[in-house]
Amino acid sequence: MGSHISKQKSRREAVIAEKKKLAGLYTTSGDEFPGCDYHPKDRMNWMSELDPAKLVLRKIVFPGTHDSATDKIGFPLVSRPFAQCQSCSIYRQLVLGARVLDIRVNEKRRVCHGIISTYSFDVVLDGVKRFLAATQSEIIILEIRTEFGHDDPPDFDKYLVEQLGELLIQQDDAVFEKPVKDLLPRRVICVWKPRKVPPPKRGDLLWGNDYLCDNWIDTDLPLTKFESNMKHLGEQSPASVRNFFYRVENTVTPQADNPVLCVRPVTGRLRKYARLFVSQAFAKGLADRLQIFSVDFIDEDFVDACVGLTWARLEGQA
Repeated sequence: MGSHISKQKSRREAVIAEKKKLAGLYTTSGDEFPGCDYHPKDRMNWMSELDPAKLVLRKIVFPGTHDSATDKIGFPLVSRPFAQCQSCSIYRQLVLGARVLDIRVNEKRRVCHGIISTYSFDVVLDGVKRFLAATQSEIIILEIRTEFGHDDPPDFDKYLVEQLGELLIQQDDAVFEKPVKDLLPRRVICVWKPRKVPPPKRGDLLWGNDYLCDNWIDTDLPLTKFESNMKHLGEQSPASVRNFFYRVENTVTPQADNPVLCVRPVTGRLRKYARLFVSQAFAKGLADRLQIFSVDFIDEDFVDACVGLTWARLEGQA
């Protein structure tokens, strides 16, 4: 018992020390970067606002959400605080400006986070279709994976193609060179990541798991995650030359051996430093590698940071 308490104390001290160092970096370095003052007039239509004829896919910094479909997961005040990573619906996230959705499913086609499940995947599709029907030039990356510990839902690839049909952008490396206007009326890049069944093949309507990559570090230490994200970003080639999407996740996650297990207070240690990460990426000459930037509990400021950097690239400032 004593050793457990001692370990908990040292863990808490490590969190406090890292929070102080990150806050100190923010104080000394600031969070300004080319495009940091840009704010879209209409976040629901920010790609349209940036001109789909000029907005080449490679130049976009996509705002994304982590564990996107967890707004209604679990039971309020009981299990939900331990699994909820977003507080608003899929549709509201897209209206807010998110353009990359991270969806985990189980064998019953229900969305889940670990062992806790929530609504049917059909709810996700309804939100996506509703948003696309209300807009004209917004492109979405829909990543769906079978959650760890679960079996793949039967015939899920066929189901996705049936449901999304003419909205799907076919898997093709040439897509990265195209402006949004040339992809329309197709609007969805759907990445399907099964655990056991064969993944999509080259040229399929669905995209395989090698088209959306990241380096997930499971930690609740904010500076550790910040520095790890920067290190792995530096190992990537610039977005202008690679034919896959690379994601940086601006989030930390609760750990089983730490007394703070609720998602919101833990992820809050890092989520407010998204602009600092972008400014530090510029300082280190790595900003041209940013492509997908994701977060828990997405808000307007996070979206504006991504859209602002995209605007700066189009203007030749970044």
